[in-house]
Amino acid sequence: MSATESISSHHDGTQSHVEGSDYLARRQLKKGTAGWVLLAGLGVSYVISGDYSGWNFGLEQGGFGGLLIAAVIIAAMYLAMVLGMAEMSSALPAAGGGYTFARRALGPWGGFATGTAILIEYAIAPAAIATFIGAYVESLNLFGITDGWWIYLAVYAIFIGIHLSGAGEALKVMFVITAIALVGLIIFALAAAGQFEASNLTNIAPTDAAGASSFLPFGVIGIWAAVPFAIWFFLAIEGVPLAAEEAKDPSRNVPRGIIAAMGVLLVTATAVLVLATGAGGADAIQSSGNPLVEALGDGAAAKVVNYIGLAGLVASFFSIMYAYSRQLFALSRAGYLPTTLSVTNSRKAPTLALIVPGVIGFLLSLTGQGDMLLNMAVFGAALSYVLMMVSHIVLRRREPDMERPYRTPGGVVTTGFALVIAALAVVATFLVNSTAALWCLVVFGAFMLYFGIYSRHHLVANSPDEEFAALARAEAELE
Repeated sequence: MSATESISSHHDGTQSHVEGSDYLARRQLKKGTAGWVLLAGLGVSYVISGDYSGWNFGLEQGGFGGLLIAAVIIAAMYLAMVLGMAEMSSALPAAGGGYTFARRALGPWGGFATGTAILIEYAIAPAAIATFIGAYVESLNLFGITDGWWIYLAVYAIFIGIHLSGAGEALKVMFVITAIALVGLIIFALAAAGQFEASNLTNIAPTDAAGASSFLPFGVIGIWAAVPFAIWFFLAIEGVPLAAEEAKDPSRNVPRGIIAAMGVLLVTATAVLVLATGAGGADAIQSSGNPLVEALGDGAAAKVVNYIGLAGLVASFFSIMYAYSRQLFALSRAGYLPTTLSVTNSRKAPTLALIVPGVIGFLLSLTGQGDMLLNMAVFGAALSYVLMMVSHIVLRRREPDMERPYRTPGGVVTTGFALVIAALAVVATFLVNSTAALWCLVVFGAFMLYFGIYSRHHLVANSPDEEFAALARAEAELE
């Protein structure tokens, strides 16, 4: 059977139909390409660029004290969120990740809203990273190369091409690049420790803001304003469950991978925040595109970190491409977005799902405003975190007997904490750049309008995520 069958179901204000076997055959990912170690490497890879650049803009907003407090709060939020996602990914292993969880818990509207927020995050984050790659390349002063649009174009073209060669190859390349980037952070930490001066941490002059001091130069409000940049230390780790359909034994390996990655990132974030600021000085590195290099000065260690820093930026750029393609693939396969976007090539890589967001990201990178793009990516991320944590709480309450190979310590108390902090983070993006956050909100609204007018009437009932939802409905009806 290859033709589309007639409308088969009406639920939650949506209509779905069953597609023929050839539809899903043209939308298959390669199975069993990643164990938990590769998945942990993927989780670190998503995020590691945040150690090399971007986080330091939080010093402009809150000073060292504001960014430090924000980072502690955000680290706790991410740890709680990761534990919640580990449970949901063990119960619902599919390529949709957070969208799959929300689809089961909150219905098609909630599922699509979550998937859209994640897409905003993952489409914009590589654009921000591309601008940081340009800054690192320019600082190397190779052959007179300067930061420019052609650098952004080159990295997009090269890494989309590698992804099109297949997931197994891409994940292995990511793992190697990430390992190199981690070595770079070790070299940086050793060099920075020798230059560390405690007075450098608080050398931004206090303002007249309420509660201002040398520790909090922009006052208490600076803590809140620094939140989006603290998120950059961990942003995109939630993408690990997007590899579920390509993982070995996903119900076991996805939770192990995401928790292990979080452990590594807690260590690297702490080391970078304290040592880079203490070595280079908060005032000197607060607006730098390559803060680790500037913190070390002109020595040999700085040059080594500069080269390896490119590996860190490339690792995240490369891996977030993987994430946006799998999120777009899942939404398209289920009919929420145009179904042509989920067709895979002979190597089981989703071609247009890699290319289309890449083109959009490249165009955004031409603004050259990495801090603005970072804030926009954080808006999408924080909104998706709110919806995913609500999903965990709803599933615990409504489906207590669902099979959960892994269970979140603390249950809904843990994810409830993450939910509250994530909601505050959404508001913080408006505090930093209200125009950029509003544009993201407009784009989010446009996606939801498309769903309301068109795609909710054309969902694919036999896609994996819709089948998860149908199974839940059938079980509820039996009860």
